[in-house]
Amino acid sequence: MNSVKKSILGLGLMTAGLMSAQSADMTNMLKVGINGGIAVPSENAGGTVGVDLSYQNLITPGFGLGIATGYNHFFGTENNGYDNNDFGVIPVAALIRVYPKQMGFYLGTDIGYGFIVGDDKVASNVGSADRPDGGLYIKPEIGYHNQDWNFSLNYQKTFTGSKGEMVGQDYNAGAIGVGVGYNIPLGK
Repeated sequence: MNSVKKSILGLGLMTAGLMSAQSADMTNMLKVGINGGIAVPSENAGGTVGVDLSYQNLITPGFGLGIATGYNHFFGTENNGYDNNDFGVIPVAALIRVYPKQMGFYLGTDIGYGFIVGDDKVASNVGSADRPDGGLYIKPEIGYHNQDWNFSLNYQKTFTGSKGEMVGQDYNAGAIGVGVGYNIPLGK
């Protein structure tokens, strides 16, 4: 009876090894993607579109760490008499991902610093406030993945404090959006 248990345990370990061996070439990967969304709240920007570039290393089959960057373009809107300028956010962030299964849903976040680029002023109107240079950047997401693709729902935000605020308008560099990314394996 004891040898039957050992045989079943050995067979289980071998099966688990074969299952993880199927994704051994996906330990290190480059992720390239696009995203789009709506600014929330939409006081100085209406929507956003961007590109994502990241490197991920699977520390374990269900946990990945890496670095992330890209560019997100926010489209300025007219609000309370202000003609708000477009601006961009370039994140430099740590990437954290949790994969409960080899394929299926995942959770993750990017956290770091978001550099805000574009016109020096928030709006094109005379007397406009100076645009903030950046702040703490966070991008939590939930999504679905397989070996090649990632599809996500995310929230991205660059915290600027009170910088860039004008009478009747707070400055915002945040958006709710969707994204799609492609995984390029780099090997072990």
